[in-house]
Amino acid sequence: MELEIIEKRENPLLNRTEVKFRVKHQGEKTPERELVKSDLAEMLKVNKSLVIIDYIRPSFGMAISSGYAKIYKSIEDAKKIEPSYILKRNKFGEVKEEKTEEVKEETKEEKESGQETTEEKEEKEVQKEGKEEEKKTETTEGKTEETKEEEMKEEEKSGNP
Repeated sequence: MELEIIEKRENPLLNRTEVKFRVKHQGEKTPERELVKSDLAEMLKVNKSLVIIDYIRPSFGMAISSGYAKIYKSIEDAKKIEPSYILKRNKFGEVKEEKTEEVKEETKEEKESGQETTEEKEEKEVQKEGKEEEKKTETTEGKTEETKEEEMKEEEKSGNP
């Protein structure tokens, strides 16, 4: 994989550098964002976490892809300006992984102490709701059967077949 910078432009209003690049990937698939991101960060001597790749578009019939990236001065600037889907696509700010680890630790502690976890509580509530719905359907089915019997009795009395 060969990375070539076509155009580099400073944008002082948005505190970022905008880069257009071309990637030659002979005999390989279109390179992944993370790989291009790390190569761009290395070439421009910036932190990889400040690089956001907007797009990488492969050329039809050739092993060349062109793309557009933005290198911000700080993480806060990027979060203010970039839409959330671009941030997710670039795995920007991977704090979510840490939160899930904290939740896992909490559930382990709760299980050891014998307390119910929030997941167990939710499961019990769902089961209760399911039982209530079953009771409702049973009562409605019972009523319909009773009403059918009453209708048949009325028809017999009136003499209509």
